[in-house]
Amino acid sequence: MSFSPSKELKHPVFKIVSEVASDEGIDVYIIGGYVRDLILHRQSKDIDIMAVGNGIELACKVAEKLGTTKVQVFKNFGTAMIRYKEVDIEFVGARRESYTPDSRKPDVENGSLKDDQKRRDFTINALAISLNQSSYGELIDPFDGLKDMENGIIRTPLDPAITFSDDPLRMMRAIRFATQLKFHIAADTLESITRNRHRLEIVSAERIADELNKIILSAKPSIGFRLLDETGLLEIVFPELYALKGVEEHKGIRHKDNFLHTIRVLDNICQNTDDLWLRWATVLHDIAKPMTKRFDTESGWTFHGHNHFGARMVSEIFRRMKLPMNEKMKFVEKMVNLHMRPIVLSQEIVSDSAVRRLLFEAGDDIDALMTLCEADITSGIRDKVERYLKNFQLVRQKLLEIEEKDRVRNWQPPISGEEIMQAFGIEPSKQVGDIKNTIKDAILDGIIHNDRQEAWALMIDSGIRLGLNPLPGFENPLPEKIKNHED
Repeated sequence: MSFSPSKELKHPVFKIVSEVASDEGIDVYIIGGYVRDLILHRQSKDIDIMAVGNGIELACKVAEKLGTTKVQVFKNFGTAMIRYKEVDIEFVGARRESYTPDSRKPDVENGSLKDDQKRRDFTINALAISLNQSSYGELIDPFDGLKDMENGIIRTPLDPAITFSDDPLRMMRAIRFATQLKFHIAADTLESITRNRHRLEIVSAERIADELNKIILSAKPSIGFRLLDETGLLEIVFPELYALKGVEEHKGIRHKDNFLHTIRVLDNICQNTDDLWLRWATVLHDIAKPMTKRFDTESGWTFHGHNHFGARMVSEIFRRMKLPMNEKMKFVEKMVNLHMRPIVLSQEIVSDSAVRRLLFEAGDDIDALMTLCEADITSGIRDKVERYLKNFQLVRQKLLEIEEKDRVRNWQPPISGEEIMQAFGIEPSKQVGDIKNTIKDAILDGIIHNDRQEAWALMIDSGIRLGLNPLPGFENPLPEKIKNHED
């Protein structure tokens, strides 16, 4: 892999850091991920500057030279950060680290460049480029990280057992980098992950979720999930997904491996969306299949209600993984709950009523739902896939037609509960809810239009049927089609 660091150092901050370091009489280097991405021609907006000396003092001097006083200092970590030309630049002093078995927080001492490179997680992240004026642009690569990049290998600079025991999160990071870069993990490194997998117990849920998110956001997440399974990490960090593994046979009839199906659907949807939470919905769309699996003598293997049970599991999984318990979680719940609806519509003649109800329940998330459902088509029979996709296009067209005609996306009742109480002179009660539901169902079933006048007439008729009398001035004649409708 040909690489000329001095020609690649185009960001103006490098020369300024070099000048300040020279004035201060300290050695300084770019190190870590920025160097890796520079060599791989990947975009990076984070630069790590390592000083053999006080990194915080260097950051303050550089900020002064740049004409900015905004320096974020993290004294507990011995680091400082400045933002310059839309790039975050972190400064740290060279250090050596030692760990205790029950914590991934190291004891830190001042160290040399070599000490700092030895503590790095992988050889591809241990590369450094000198910013010293006597050796400006020189690549320092003591662990053959450049060669590992050429060969597409993830390997630890030291004995992997030490690397992973010291900081078990590095096991997740190895799999994440292998997924993002489409590299292979060296055999001894992979074996060490398997051996040390239970060390993950000391890692916080937030840090594990962060690595999972990065795997899910990669171009082909199935690489990462297969590696998590192969190393035994999947069962530890995501037992619900692990439970999808395997195929059961009864009377010669087998069901598919729902774990392999899930990661295939995830790869499919990644071709059409970068939305992390829609990708999470894809990961969880069949998560309740193990608890709903039944064998029926007539229809074979069934998973009835797995979408509803799966939706209930979402909040529990998000809470345990320390994922956001807000509208993002609610969105995932909705997608899991509704993901079977468009599939059912694509298999049969689509009624306007069924499409209205889907639009009503999905609201503005209908396009995301359709994207998930189309990704869920994973049959190995090409004609079957093409037939399903063609049917989905018919469903999409029907959705557009119904929305244009009936305006039920994000539907709001044309008659409020307050108006119902006012019309009949009643207090809040079950009767008010019954009348509202009657109006909603009539609109969604196409009995009346999404129209205030028709809804008002139905409200009066429904109230009378419940034994209520409208107050004077609130009566309204019932349209003929409502009179002729059988409840």
